[in-house]
Amino acid sequence: MSVKHPIISVTGSSGAGTTSVRNIFEQIFRREHIKPAYIEGDAFHRYDRAEMKLRMAEAEKTGNNHFSHFGLNENLLENLQATFRNYSESGTGLTRHYIHDEKEAAIHGAQPGTFTEWEQLPAYTDILLYEGLHGAVVHGDIDIAQYADVKIGVVPVLNLEWIQKIHRDRSGRSYTTEQVMETILRRMPDYVHYICPQFTQTDINFQRVPTVDTSNPFIARWIPTADESIVVVRFRNPHGIDFPYLLSMLHNSFMSRANSIAIPGNKFDLAMQLILTPVIMHLIERRNRAK
Repeated sequence: MSVKHPIISVTGSSGAGTTSVRNIFEQIFRREHIKPAYIEGDAFHRYDRAEMKLRMAEAEKTGNNHFSHFGLNENLLENLQATFRNYSESGTGLTRHYIHDEKEAAIHGAQPGTFTEWEQLPAYTDILLYEGLHGAVVHGDIDIAQYADVKIGVVPVLNLEWIQKIHRDRSGRSYTTEQVMETILRRMPDYVHYICPQFTQTDINFQRVPTVDTSNPFIARWIPTADESIVVVRFRNPHGIDFPYLLSMLHNSFMSRANSIAIPGNKFDLAMQLILTPVIMHLIERRNRAK
């Protein structure tokens, strides 16, 4: 944690919706005239797309059917921890970009599935935002969570997460449902051992829960809409959270536990704005006082 160089870490698995959450942060940063630096979790994968396929095939030959990006060894977590540490100390650090598709390839001038070169984060930023798989990992010698001032989990219930991933991979990557199922099964041990434990480290969790039948996610024709969902927001430490204010601003919301509030799914963006803006401004004000 750092007063002068604060870090916010948004953690969630593939298909969880962390990218949508990043868009909310971008709106807040723009409105409040905050200059951020960004880190993408994909940038710290150990292998590019082609090498990952080769490594996966080699692992399967040895009987390992659970080789995935969710695992610790398949990512450069030492580098990610070093970037978090360096930013917290000096406001800089190394990162790169993973090129997902042709659109990003045109921007970066390299092939999809590859990485750009390592480069320094922009100078003179106010805050660092991480969005990816491992922003709150604590395992062995790796303790990334210790460097984040605010840790946020984005955690749809599992069947909904699978539905979102199936639809994304079929439409955006031309995968079949069976191929996505194989990916889900391959990732499951790492999901249980390394993704889920992070949500005990997070300060705020946003969990979307559908109010329609998702009992068989592999045949679902549509992703449940915001109107067909509720969002449970859990605060690790509810001290100082103005729940009466949130309940008054978020129509039809209610307290489900002493540290949790349930809100209509179509109020998700508004809830994030109301909850996260004061959190961000507190970090910035604390930073300004320390200059």
